[in-house]
Amino acid sequence: LVAISWLFYCDISLFTAQTDYAPYFYDNGPNSNNGNMALLNLSEDTPKGTQIYVLNGTDPEVQPVKYGMTFEPGSKEYFRVHPKSGTVTLIEELDREAQDAIEVFVSISDGLNKVTEKVSVFVMDANDERPQFQTMPSIVDVPENTTSGSSIYKVQAVDRDTGSGGSVTYFLQSSEPSTKFAIDHHSGVLWIKPGETLDYEKSHTYFITVVAKDGGGIYKGKQQVMSSSATLTINVIDTQDTPPVFVGTPYFGYVYEVSSPGSEIFTVFAKDGDMDNPNPIIHSIESGADGVFAINKTSGCITLKVYPAELRREIFNIKVKASEVSPEGKLLDFAVTTVTIRVVDLNNHPPTFFGENGPQNVFELTMYEHPPEGEFLRGLKITVNDSDQGSNAKFHLRLVGPGHMLRVVPQTVLNEAQVTILVEDSAAMDFEKSQFLTFKLLAVEIDTPERFSATADIIIHLLDTNDNAPKFSSDFYITRIPENSPGGSSVMSVTVSTEHSRHYNGNIFTNHAINIHKSTRQSYQPYSNAEDTEGKYSLAEVFVTIMDLNDHSPAFNENSLEKTMVIGAPVKIEAIDEDAEEPNNVIEYSIMKSDPDDIFNIDADTGEIKLKPYIKSMDIIQNISSNKDCTWSVVVQAKDRGSPSFSTTKVVKIDITEATQLKGPLTSFLLKSRENPMQFLGLVSGVIIIMVFVTVFISTVIYVRNVKSNKILPSRRIIQRKRKPWGQDDFHQPFREECCGVKFRNEDLEIPTADNINCNNNVKGCFHRTPPSPPDAPVMPPPLPSHFRHGDREWTVPTVSASVASKTKKRSDRCKDNPVNTALVSELKLRLEQKNMANRY
Repeated sequence: LVAISWLFYCDISLFTAQTDYAPYFYDNGPNSNNGNMALLNLSEDTPKGTQIYVLNGTDPEVQPVKYGMTFEPGSKEYFRVHPKSGTVTLIEELDREAQDAIEVFVSISDGLNKVTEKVSVFVMDANDERPQFQTMPSIVDVPENTTSGSSIYKVQAVDRDTGSGGSVTYFLQSSEPSTKFAIDHHSGVLWIKPGETLDYEKSHTYFITVVAKDGGGIYKGKQQVMSSSATLTINVIDTQDTPPVFVGTPYFGYVYEVSSPGSEIFTVFAKDGDMDNPNPIIHSIESGADGVFAINKTSGCITLKVYPAELRREIFNIKVKASEVSPEGKLLDFAVTTVTIRVVDLNNHPPTFFGENGPQNVFELTMYEHPPEGEFLRGLKITVNDSDQGSNAKFHLRLVGPGHMLRVVPQTVLNEAQVTILVEDSAAMDFEKSQFLTFKLLAVEIDTPERFSATADIIIHLLDTNDNAPKFSSDFYITRIPENSPGGSSVMSVTVSTEHSRHYNGNIFTNHAINIHKSTRQSYQPYSNAEDTEGKYSLAEVFVTIMDLNDHSPAFNENSLEKTMVIGAPVKIEAIDEDAEEPNNVIEYSIMKSDPDDIFNIDADTGEIKLKPYIKSMDIIQNISSNKDCTWSVVVQAKDRGSPSFSTTKVVKIDITEATQLKGPLTSFLLKSRENPMQFLGLVSGVIIIMVFVTVFISTVIYVRNVKSNKILPSRRIIQRKRKPWGQDDFHQPFREECCGVKFRNEDLEIPTADNINCNNNVKGCFHRTPPSPPDAPVMPPPLPSHFRHGDREWTVPTVSASVASKTKKRSDRCKDNPVNTALVSELKLRLEQKNMANRY
């Protein structure tokens, strides 16, 4: 049975193996992005890491497939495939110019069968290559006589790109707008522009930058044009087209007194203007030699033929000709120049310094320091001489030495002069700085080529003079001395030095004892004087500060030892320390003893004594102590903060009382003024002064207004009636506020009134007041002005200050026929009108 089962299994497996077909790729053509990757076109500028293709295939049995990719052994692997998805990724940069086709083996497998295909991937061109010059940079030799328009060189550049990116055009890049050359844009042929010529004598070499550009193309999705440049060097070859040239003109030669026949005077130098291919040059004298000069035709050396004494002129202008000679011996181009020959004295004598005994180069002098400026050094006798003649004997004199102490005159000499040395900076000639001075006197020729010179040393020994005052070691000194120093006490020591570095010490002493409390000064600024035997002196300021010593004990003010204290208010004691400075005069207060102890507090800084906060009434005080008169003796100590510290102890008697029931700021002020009565007196005096000023001001105003009011009174007289007995005219109130039509307001001046005889005093509502005494009724006034109407607005009686209040009440019928009322009203209105007119004008 087991054997039969095994055979059955083998038959099934064989059948299965025979029916398993291999997988295969889809062939979708070269334009598809999936399939077997055959004939795939890929641009060379494709970025690395790009997914470029998807391998796509299937298995007939629909089994899962895997993809693979291999390359030829030794070749670069450009792609990688994902085994499941078949995605192909570019993993290396492409370069069509290096490799335009890539062979790849792609495979597909279902696990049992594997199919491999060889495909080619073509790399497409992108414009990524620059044109490359084939023979550049290069050097081209061009004869200077090359005609314009001639071709001189062909530039060639190659671009390995294809299409428009591989086409090349040529350009010239030049900073000079008028270049002599041009280039054909397509062929690269370089030629000389029409109308332009080359000249070796003007320019030997030209540097031309040639630019090669491609036709442009796509690179990484953008249009790109690439170019290259190279430099072409054009050397211009010289040809025979330039005459000879004299070098170093103008030419000057000299005949000296020692010259003899055959002496070389001057040599001219000429060369062919065509320097790269020169011809030989021969020289000749055209004119101006007068038979006394000759020239070597090959070297151009001009020589003297006679002795200088035979020369009849001082200056000769000789025309010299230089000619080119061809290889055949024929004379070609030539040039002429002028050689100027001057007969001069020979400069064979340098300047020489002389003393009293002949030539001398060292001069010494002894003198005092600080001579007057402008004075010449009398002890020096110097003469300078040059034996040559003319310009050969002209020279400069110059004095070289420390600073600008001395000056030499004259500064320009012809042949011979007496040398004078002048003092220019007297202060610099100081014995203390230098005891001797050394100068160099120079004589240098001016117009000679030899520039002969001579030197002489001038040594000056300085003698000392008393020209410096003694000098303190410092411009000022600062010191401190304690107070109460006795007379003759040493303040400090000062040091003085002289010009010869000698040092002297001096001590400063006090003349008498110094007491800072009796003196008004706490510092002194004396001057210390140092004077030599000849009266030269110097001063130094001394700052002396007096130090305060703690030598005084605090002293209590005797007026503050008996105090009355109101509960809730402090009392203050005061002590004074006569020391001048802090902390010696800073006082601290403390309570040493009181009975009972725990009843008072004292402010250590101000000396204010207060009751303990819990003591708020006399009842509490009487409960604390059996002392019924409420008087305490407190032992108070005043102690300064000096070192050593001093203290004073006093007994302060304090009478405690309770505050009154009065309240308000005035009461508080009065309570506080108990301790300082002068403050209260000052307040009272101030109030009195203010009241006096106010009274004077008011009186002045009233007086002025009265005077002004009197000026507008009517000029006529008012005749009053004889006073009648009280019984006949009972004028208790001539104007009633409710019964009469006019109401008067009295502010400052009371107007006398009378009883209204027409008023019914028994009528309800009628109001009147009884004056203290019945006034006299005024007489009838003059008639009213023509413009007056009884119906007009009435006016109140004016006061002294002329204040008027207008009223609009109608007059009562009862008062219409009262002659007294009518008279008063008329008089008052007349006064008001006159007053208004006076104010108006």
